[in-house]
Amino acid sequence: MRARMGILLLPVLLAGLSACGNEAPQQGSQQEVPAKAEVKIAQSDLGPILVDRTGRTLYAFTKDENNSSACDADCVAVWPALTAESKVDAKDGADVQLVSQIDESSQAVYGKWPLYYYVGDQVAGDVNGQGVDDEWFAISADGKLVKKS
Repeated sequence: MRARMGILLLPVLLAGLSACGNEAPQQGSQQEVPAKAEVKIAQSDLGPILVDRTGRTLYAFTKDENNSSACDADCVAVWPALTAESKVDAKDGADVQLVSQIDESSQAVYGKWPLYYYVGDQVAGDVNGQGVDDEWFAISADGKLVKKS
């Protein structure tokens, strides 16, 4: 009886082992940079704030200075940058005069603030990154940080 069970289980075991070696290669940890990015103003629990084209909240890091990012690799893992290969468009209330990019990284900037997402925001309209460590804040239409919770 045991021999018969072993013979019946052998094809299942072999199929499982062969599947282990045929995994698709893992994608690199780098995100693809889209050709275009868009920023706009949307209404939120914080009032009107800057969002991307899909409505995801964009944040500023208070340690950033002179239109350059102070966010290191560990930081970017939690606060990914909004980047684009070409220029960033201002739409729906965003001020075109405040939109630019950091040349070496293609990171979008609004006013003096490089723009970031927060991985804790799951859907458009989430503002879970607001006030984190008293260093991360949503941005208003005039390019100022929204300091309320």
